[in-house]
Amino acid sequence: MSMPVNLAALSRLRDAMRMADAEVMLVDSGELLAWLTGFTVSETLYRACLVPLSGEPWIVLRQLDEAPCRQLSWFRDVVTYSDHQDPWKCVADSLIARGYRDCRLGADTRSYGMTVDTWQQLSEYLPDAVWRPMPGVSDRIRQVKFHYELDSLQQAAFIADTTFLALKERVKAGWRVRDVASLAAGVFLSEGADTGETGPVVRSAGDSGFLHAQTHEDIIRAGDILHVELIPKVKHYSARLMRPFISGGVSAERQHIARQLIALQDAQIAAMKPGARASDVDAILRNGVLAAGLRAEYGNVTGYALGLYTRTPRPSDFSHCFTPAADWRLEENMVFHMYTSAAGLAFSETVVVRPEGGIRMSRLPREVMEI
Repeated sequence: MSMPVNLAALSRLRDAMRMADAEVMLVDSGELLAWLTGFTVSETLYRACLVPLSGEPWIVLRQLDEAPCRQLSWFRDVVTYSDHQDPWKCVADSLIARGYRDCRLGADTRSYGMTVDTWQQLSEYLPDAVWRPMPGVSDRIRQVKFHYELDSLQQAAFIADTTFLALKERVKAGWRVRDVASLAAGVFLSEGADTGETGPVVRSAGDSGFLHAQTHEDIIRAGDILHVELIPKVKHYSARLMRPFISGGVSAERQHIARQLIALQDAQIAAMKPGARASDVDAILRNGVLAAGLRAEYGNVTGYALGLYTRTPRPSDFSHCFTPAADWRLEENMVFHMYTSAAGLAFSETVVVRPEGGIRMSRLPREVMEI
């Protein structure tokens, strides 16, 4: 059964179109496509949704994808092409057939689907169309979450909590890092996550370089810090959570560093209220870590936007992130992955912005986890 029309999402998109003086919007970002229609598919062959300012939107995609599209989305007007046909011509023909040969055509120029080749192909088939660039709109209009989105994020956070508790109970010194990731992946799938993709599970050292390391064959030994970042997704919505695991007991020095990081991040999260400037929120943690001498420099962000992730080259959304240069302001029901690290220890939370300050979606204790 198809989902009901998402009128609220459609209204947000059309408001943005009016601001850009676009008559029709070409939606080819995987995230925006899923957010608007309830259906997403890879870019193996080009596909797009076309949204006019008034009237019914339609979608153009491979014939192979028609059945799942009709099952999962609210779209009734589905145009398909065979694999040997030109998908860009099919998109253009669908516009022409509906009277939009010379329309003002909106497009997110930052979409991974809007390559130079795609723009050239469509421009050739639609020589009378006037392009209305809408850079970043696919991310911007999705920042404030609807309640159903928050529900999916909360379910994902629950899966992360459950998985961390399973790791704490079962992981032992002598395990390969790969064995830890395998256990986490299994819990994800059994608890209802979309996939078994875990996120980085690595031995850690240093301030931040370990966050994206690749060390699955390493053996966990006494005294090691195991960095675990879990990124479960439910209906494409990803909550994220980092905790360090230490084998063989936690030294007083490491415990002291952990408590300082947690206290500074708690203060940062408490400041995440509607209207707060992102750079001010960033400064609470960044300046605090540097002032305490926990790091000599702090080059990475202290948080970034969370929400819906689909099949794109981008595993994280940096359209709204916390840095000293971030001059945007927080709004209620925005959701972020807030993280900090020093001396091989990393802590993070999925945080929703509320009037009383940021609220953690996780219920996992904020502490180093001992193996």
